[in-house]
Amino acid sequence: MMAAQLHSHRYVISVAVLIVALAALAAACLLLGSVDIDASAVWTILTGHSSGNEAWDVIVMQSRVPTIVTAALAGAALSISGLLLQTTFNNPLAGPSILGVSTGAGLGVAIVMLAMGGTLGSVLGTSAGGYVATLVGAFLGAGAVLLVLVVFSSIVRSSTMLLIIGILVSYLASSVISLLNSVASEEGVHSYVAWGFGNFSGVSTTQLPVYAGIIVVGLAASTLMVKPLNALLLGTRYAENLGVDTHRVRIELLLITGVLTAVVTAFCGPIGFLGLVVPHIARLMLSTSNHSRLLPVTMLAGADTALLCALLSTGFDHVIPLNAITPVIGVPIILYIILNRKKIQYFN
Repeated sequence: MMAAQLHSHRYVISVAVLIVALAALAAACLLLGSVDIDASAVWTILTGHSSGNEAWDVIVMQSRVPTIVTAALAGAALSISGLLLQTTFNNPLAGPSILGVSTGAGLGVAIVMLAMGGTLGSVLGTSAGGYVATLVGAFLGAGAVLLVLVVFSSIVRSSTMLLIIGILVSYLASSVISLLNSVASEEGVHSYVAWGFGNFSGVSTTQLPVYAGIIVVGLAASTLMVKPLNALLLGTRYAENLGVDTHRVRIELLLITGVLTAVVTAFCGPIGFLGLVVPHIARLMLSTSNHSRLLPVTMLAGADTALLCALLSTGFDHVIPLNAITPVIGVPIILYIILNRKKIQYFN
């Protein structure tokens, strides 16, 4: 009884802290950037009025607000994807980037971008067909990798071996991307390399409804999987004794993961480490692997982490690639978890 009350107390505190942090980071992203805008002017613009400076109006509503929404949703999506993969494969080091899902989506985007012979702007620009083609490419690439993982998961029972297979598939996809770059135009290569750095500010206001809609549906679908996820924690055989169709559940979880990873990769680039690290941050905050509480906290922690990365990336005078920031945050946390695995309660 006392343990349940303690976990409930930690959950409430964690959610409250993460919501406050989310609001603070969003405010910082609105106020900080290469152009200084007064807080009063930002508030005026957000309430639907003109600040009297047309450039400020455009920067806030066309750049900073979409970036905040994009980053928060991307962080939540990648973090939930990592959590679902870690539970599905019973491997604490699983994640969209580690298992090659992000690389597969990136390969699909590379085929679309480089085959079209255009730049990122022409592919993800105002043309609806352009970013739909990119989305389809990302979905197919991520789906192909997930299909490979599903096939091998029925053959290879070791989670470590499955992780190695995922890494090998990622290397294979990366080699195909290199081959495509070697035969593509200089402009196409430059565009793809820039896309590969990762960027939360590339989603326009016209693309935002599609981007946000797919992610919200994917996140909602993940919340419906709480009971099967908790059953999988007990082991496949025990879950099947509880009446869970583990094969169908794994396919559903991988489908959700593929959709979330693909849409983020298509619009924002291959963002590394968020899907691997944030689920562990959530577990450390809660000291539990109960998905009824872990899912919402992971979403909030992912949104917070992504907004922090966005702030460090574009909130100051110089733009820093996202994939130069996420390892700096992620590597120390993963090393801490590896070194203290026996002491961390949720592993026991």
